[in-house]
Amino acid sequence: MKKHFDETITKVAATGYKEVEFAGYFGHSPKDIRALLDKNGLAAPSCHVDYKAVEQKWPETIEAAKVIGHSYIICPWIDEKQRKQPYGWKRAADLFNKAGEASKKAGIQFGYHNHSFEFEPAESLGGKLPYDFLLTETDPNFVTMEMDLCWISVAGKDPLAYFEKYPGRFPLVHVKDWVKDSTHSSGYKGAMGQTVKYSGHMADVGQGSVDWKRIFAQSGEAGIKHYFVENDDPKSAFDDIKISFDYLNKLQF
Repeated sequence: MKKHFDETITKVAATGYKEVEFAGYFGHSPKDIRALLDKNGLAAPSCHVDYKAVEQKWPETIEAAKVIGHSYIICPWIDEKQRKQPYGWKRAADLFNKAGEASKKAGIQFGYHNHSFEFEPAESLGGKLPYDFLLTETDPNFVTMEMDLCWISVAGKDPLAYFEKYPGRFPLVHVKDWVKDSTHSSGYKGAMGQTVKYSGHMADVGQGSVDWKRIFAQSGEAGIKHYFVENDDPKSAFDDIKISFDYLNKLQF
């Protein structure tokens, strides 16, 4: 994306994908991005922005999203230093509610994307899971959840339990797989936290341990509308996204 922005988008479309999610625009204007998407028959229902943008650059972030055509703006990370502060998670929940209320007025839904650390009991929350805290302390009208189905599985939690308890709260999901391997030392400790259930490495969708049929059979209860394939550690980016696409395209549930 940094070196070949237009060509990358074109190859993604040629693989068969109809939607993409941005994590940065790599110096390109919202107007130019919208034109490129239209040229390739793509939609970009969602983007990721960092916590600082939510906190300090929200009006311009919303405006850019409107031009590109995003329906969702997702914050994917809360800094570890803040998470360890006595009221760090409360500050995040308050900010998310405020940001979500503002974006809602512009016709855009705000949301949060998890890793694994949200499923570790937090001392600052009296041992409560941060993910549960965010779900209960944010207004469903203003804050939705983009569930990363790999990271919640790595944490040893069941997505279906959350679908059942918070139906319709998960309109977006990240779809990436994980291979359990006790001999493999993961390079994602920051995302995984300290008490993950097993070690391993990422894989193309359908090549790992995540039970996609079981999860997607409950897509209706979850409220899933958009599925974004992801692999943080691809062997060959374009080959990998095709492997994942081919598997999902044939998956029946």
